[in-house]
Amino acid sequence: MLAAATALVALQCGAVAPAYAAPPAGACRDPEPAHAEVQAEPWAQRLLSPERVWPYSRGAGVLVAVVDSGVDADHPQLSRAGKVQQGRDFYLPGGLPGSFDCVSHGTGVAGVIAADPVPGVGFHGIAPDAEILPVRITDRDLSDQGDSLRIDPQVVANGIRYAADQGAKVINLSLAGLSDFPVIRNAVAYAVWKDAVVVAAAGNSQRDANPGLPSYPAGYPGVLGVGAVDIDGARMTASQIGPYVGITAPGAKVLATTRAGGHAYVDGTSFAAPFVSATAALVRSAWPKLSAAQVIQRLKATASPARGGKASEAYGAGLADPYRAVTDGLDTAKPAALPAYTPGPVDQAALDRAERLQETGTVAKWLTAAAIAAIVVAALGVTVALRGRRRRWRPGRVAPLPAEPAAVEPPEQIFLLPK
Repeated sequence: MLAAATALVALQCGAVAPAYAAPPAGACRDPEPAHAEVQAEPWAQRLLSPERVWPYSRGAGVLVAVVDSGVDADHPQLSRAGKVQQGRDFYLPGGLPGSFDCVSHGTGVAGVIAADPVPGVGFHGIAPDAEILPVRITDRDLSDQGDSLRIDPQVVANGIRYAADQGAKVINLSLAGLSDFPVIRNAVAYAVWKDAVVVAAAGNSQRDANPGLPSYPAGYPGVLGVGAVDIDGARMTASQIGPYVGITAPGAKVLATTRAGGHAYVDGTSFAAPFVSATAALVRSAWPKLSAAQVIQRLKATASPARGGKASEAYGAGLADPYRAVTDGLDTAKPAALPAYTPGPVDQAALDRAERLQETGTVAKWLTAAAIAAIVVAALGVTVALRGRRRRWRPGRVAPLPAEPAAVEPPEQIFLLPK
């Protein structure tokens, strides 16, 4: 701990220091090992196709807080200077940064939001120019099944308040539980009051299709709760159903970055939430004058239709669409007024020529018709003359009329009674 604190002080003083993403000695009890790099393009990135929106917004100038297990700032797709800030660790004492991770959960969330595209790797974040503020509140993988709230609620609340005070325009909470903790409720209200877009996972505790399970912090006022769908657009079986589901995003077998490099396929609303947080970052970069509430309204209004229909408690407003969220109505200028129509001077000579041409055409048509009629009459005359000459102008024989059939007379009337 002392060595880590010394390194932090040196870094704050501007001295050359080792990468601060390396976990401090003893900070990770059982760190997750490195994963292999996955080169294939994941289905979620192919579906959302964020490259379409990058000409308009890449999330520049937007700070996104990842309140989670920390973020490995040394990951090759997160290591660009200025991408991941130092942040803060609220789980361990000593004023440590939040830019290290023992379990990859927070690193995966940060990667979905802002991982840089690199040659030969299909995975990348949705808003690669956004900045990440890592806020470490746990040393374990958050399961979205209530386990995350076994963390001291005060620690979670402190992390949320810190993120809001640091100017985070988007706060990602990939955690969920069934209990309503006032201290967390108040911290979320504080962040909403500070005009942060608060995005929270809906949770993975669903066991059937019947709603009824609560979910916090997704259920708090002003929070955008996120459900998860699979590659077919169907709700992930465990994704919770309730009025707190405001929107959905890919969350089943999605690819994410891992600590110490590499990638892994993961499941859960924890990883659906950052797709929405990244989309919010794109919107806040392109539309800086929108309030947090207006950003959330825009995300819902531009979502793609989902299976549940409009305002479904399983699918919310539909599937988040980064391109539409940014580009719908992007040109806010009113259409330019058309110039007044001023007719030009009349070209009388041209009109006279057109009239003469029209008259000539009409006369030509009538002459052509008369000529054709004369030819037809002449042909008929020649035919009649030839036939008359052959018969020496005698009348031709007329076919005899058919013989009249004999009339059928009705039988005489028979009287059955004597006269």
